[in-house]
Amino acid sequence: MLVLLPPSETKRPGGEGAPLDLGALALPALRSPREAVVDALVALSADEDEAARVLKLSAKRRHEVADNAALRTAATMPAVDRYTGVLFDALDAGTLDAAARSWLGEHVGIHSAPFGPVAALDPIPAYRLAAGTSLPGVPALRRVWAAAVTEALRAEAPAFVLDLRSEAYVALGPVPADVPTAYVRVVTAGESGAVRALNHFNKHAKGELVRALAQSRPDIEGLDDLVAWAGASGWTMRPGAPGEVNLVV
Repeated sequence: MLVLLPPSETKRPGGEGAPLDLGALALPALRSPREAVVDALVALSADEDEAARVLKLSAKRRHEVADNAALRTAATMPAVDRYTGVLFDALDAGTLDAAARSWLGEHVGIHSAPFGPVAALDPIPAYRLAAGTSLPGVPALRRVWAAAVTEALRAEAPAFVLDLRSEAYVALGPVPADVPTAYVRVVTAGESGAVRALNHFNKHAKGELVRALAQSRPDIEGLDDLVAWAGASGWTMRPGAPGEVNLVV
């Protein structure tokens, strides 16, 4: 199973790892678009005012221009530790034991805007780039990434993809149509049995779910296996619309 997560706008600064090595990231077929987007971000950062405008940075976030300028030279840390925010705080990867973190590295991808999907333990620097940003020097990010990511995922041939990404990042890399997948919607059930989608708890529940998966490390090869594991582990999952599964909280 491959679990796909969205990134977070907020990131932990610093790191102790060697500078970014695009050739060493997961899905090596994405090397070319990674080079193009990183080069464009570094070039944009030469003009702080223009970079702040393009990236829609507030005065308090202008320091993130310097993060982009240093993409190729800054220290790195594992992607799952780099991101903060509701989902990654709930996942709390830093407190997992070695076996659980190893499972994250083998089974979890985090879909970033500058690097595409990376493995959870792939070392990356701090950066600022959102899925919807129109970046000078390259086509729209959807054109840069969508087909390339789909083909890279097909080449990996995962038995099953559990897709926890936001729709903006799904658009940057749809799972191949011939790969079994389930897109997760976090919902709550009312007294009538009808369900409604959640917002804040959406991210929190996804983080807790991935943490539980890393701790138990089940053998999941399809939606039926996932639903069975969930039921035995105190989670409620129900098939939703075609290609989707509802996580009921």
